[in-house]
Amino acid sequence: MFTSVDDVSARLAETGYLASPAVATTVFLADRLGKPLLVEGPAGVGKTELAKAVAEVAGARLVRLQCYEGVDESRALYEWNHAKQLLRISAGRDETWDETRTDIFSEEFLLARPLLTAIRGGDPKVLLIDETDKADVEVEGLLLEVLSDFQITVPELGTITATTRPFVVLTSNASRELSEALRRRCLFLHIGFPDEELERRIVRLKVPGLDGALTKSVVRVVGALRAMDLRKVPSVAETIDWARTLLALGADTLDETVVRDSLGVLLKHQDDVLKAAAKLDLGAV
Repeated sequence: MFTSVDDVSARLAETGYLASPAVATTVFLADRLGKPLLVEGPAGVGKTELAKAVAEVAGARLVRLQCYEGVDESRALYEWNHAKQLLRISAGRDETWDETRTDIFSEEFLLARPLLTAIRGGDPKVLLIDETDKADVEVEGLLLEVLSDFQITVPELGTITATTRPFVVLTSNASRELSEALRRRCLFLHIGFPDEELERRIVRLKVPGLDGALTKSVVRVVGALRAMDLRKVPSVAETIDWARTLLALGADTLDETVVRDSLGVLLKHQDDVLKAAAKLDLGAV
């Protein structure tokens, strides 16, 4: 998909995703080596958006498996359409079981879930396995066959192997440790909070109507909040939300009243809001 690291940066920027050199380099290598990309970092720093941006620049279909506690094989790989199978069995009362079985365990009755969908067909795809750390440990075993050989075994049909390998992105907030077997199959990328200059560029891109001086102040205040001992520090997504809030309020400077009244956009816990209100020194930022 990409010819160089600079090509990655330029094409992602066209979609509105400003990638750091480390991000651009790792995406290029994942594409060139055909390896899945495991992206870790705090919520709201652009892990999911990276997969979406890659799909957009590649003209590929985004296939997303949203992980959660309790997700299982039927939600990740495939399941049989039992209602349709029962109707088929009822319609073929005069047939032998062997005749019926051959029919009901065919492609017509197979419901492909994200992992199977991603490896079937020849069209380009980006497979996003989002918040992998939220799934049970057993789900990682389901991923190993897919990420090792890009194939899935359906006992009734045999092994289905990808003719065109998808570009795979796994995201994790590191709420639990992923297995070493899964990590070995991936290139690793950690996305943290961007430096001040990059975050200003992101805000200018996403909220072009915000004054340059105010953009600078917004980023500095957010940086000061991240330096505090808070339950949940503001993410890049929340920086953008705050910039849009200030634009909607018609604010041209950051004063104590504006900041105090809009802290709920940045902070999501009352004790964080109280701590920030008491400690934040606008004169220092």
